[in-house]
Amino acid sequence: MLRVEQRDDGIAVYGAEPFDLEQTLDCGQCFRFVRTAEGWSGAAGSHAATVFWENDVLRMRGVSPEAFEGFWRGYFDLDRSYTALREAFMADKGLAPCVAYAPGIRLLHQPAFETLICFILSQNNHVPRIKGIADRLCRLFGEPLGEHFAFPTPERLALCEEEELAPLRSGWRAGYILDAARRVAGGDVSLEEVARMPLDEARRELMRIRGVGPKVAECVLLYGMGRLEAFPMDVWMKRAMARLFPGSGPERFGPYAGIAQQFIFHYCRRHPEEVRETSP
Repeated sequence: MLRVEQRDDGIAVYGAEPFDLEQTLDCGQCFRFVRTAEGWSGAAGSHAATVFWENDVLRMRGVSPEAFEGFWRGYFDLDRSYTALREAFMADKGLAPCVAYAPGIRLLHQPAFETLICFILSQNNHVPRIKGIADRLCRLFGEPLGEHFAFPTPERLALCEEEELAPLRSGWRAGYILDAARRVAGGDVSLEEVARMPLDEARRELMRIRGVGPKVAECVLLYGMGRLEAFPMDVWMKRAMARLFPGSGPERFGPYAGIAQQFIFHYCRRHPEEVRETSP
């Protein structure tokens, strides 16, 4: 049972299941947090925080109890027992090394539009550059949140012309950003409705947006809509599945396949030699 205590600089959360902030915030599922001397500092949507553990207590600076209950509790998936999930995953001999490598990962539940744009930016890109583009996007078009900036709304980005995005240095992705913003702002694609659709229908709806293919759609469903049955597959994941789980697909991991995918993805990202020999 979580208990939240207000402090002068934020809140302390008692009873949260311990997890590893570095493994969670730097495993390729989000791009807006950086390590500081105090902990991990960043923003999601229109909320900013500096987060760290202190004596088994989750500390969140710059966060009110209301913001915790309304946003951060769900963002960090704090009501789910990852201890039970890890125990189930460890029974799978192929999955066990991935879980053992980074047992402190939690799957984040991020704002859907932010997730859509960030994973459009992720295509043919690497994490430091994605973080840089996302940061410039927020600084240029987002509202100030103290030292951070809110992620820009689709309505704000929909007003832009492509040349206004030149300072992002996002290359050919700029047109994709604008198409996504205009479709969402104009109601052509309702992210709220997509989140409730059957998975195949939701994938098809997201892929109506320029630059959104199967992998990006799956990332939006998993990280931005909490669809834990979604299973993003890029070249690395295809190699990992062929090498570690030959003949198997996402169904091997049951209703929490998306969480299993995050353990596998992070493990293979840090151990490329494990999967390099297998062609996608």
